[in-house]
Amino acid sequence: MKYQICVSGAASGDTVTASHQLAYDLGKAIASRGKTLLTGATVGLPHFAAMGAKSVKTSGRGISVGFSPASSFREHVATYKLPTVEFDYINFTGMEYVGRDVHLVRSSDAVVTVGGRMGSLHELSTALESRKVCGVLLGSGGLADYVSTLLENIEAPGARDVIYDTDPDRLVERVVEALDRKYADFQHDGTDSQVSAKRSGRG
Repeated sequence: MKYQICVSGAASGDTVTASHQLAYDLGKAIASRGKTLLTGATVGLPHFAAMGAKSVKTSGRGISVGFSPASSFREHVATYKLPTVEFDYINFTGMEYVGRDVHLVRSSDAVVTVGGRMGSLHELSTALESRKVCGVLLGSGGLADYVSTLLENIEAPGARDVIYDTDPDRLVERVVEALDRKYADFQHDGTDSQVSAKRSGRG
């Protein structure tokens, strides 16, 4: 299945300098598996993830979708000063950053945290409350390296199911495996003919 996997991370700060290659590798790993990368259409680590996904687009695999806090392309570029070329599609939410975060996470099948600041914590908590598959890239600094301690001390739904790994490619593989288990009973391929066949008992 073509899952939508969000990469959540810091837009600026020390973790961008230290972990930009890790974010790039996450995006590349997601696109290489033919999955859709979702990000906040922003700078920093999410931007590097989008660039990683773009690096494998020549093979026709994977799609990069950005969820912008802006309400239009003009506002996205002129007001928020955010990138555009790494995305196959940009959803101009018009919800500013806080609202954009919720829309982004709720549209995702899984959320992977790399580095991260307060905005990434908001996205992680939204993902947990929404029962999304959550992955954390350990060793990437910021929020990512505090998640396990945080969840040991603060009760959260799905905390025991969070996937931790230090390798971007292996983490994405484990997230996809968790999604396969979650959707094991779901075989709809998106075609009307299959839906009709299922409903009539012919599928």
